[in-house]
Amino acid sequence: MPELTIPLTDDEWAALADLADAQGRSVEDVALDALRHHSDAEQSRVRHHALRLAVRHASLLKRLGE
Repeated sequence: MPELTIPLTDDEWAALADLADAQGRSVEDVALDALRHHSDAEQSRVRHHALRLAVRHASLLKRLGE
């Protein structure tokens, strides 16, 4: 399994460690959840814009597909 090292400032590390402690979880699990949340949100944003453009330009896309 690939691994990733992320350099953090002391303040960033402390904030992440405090959050993990408050949630009773590991720092790694909290960071991984944050990454997954960001990735899911970005994918959703891209899908939304792609759908909006597809609807807006449906006739053009149809003509290009013929």
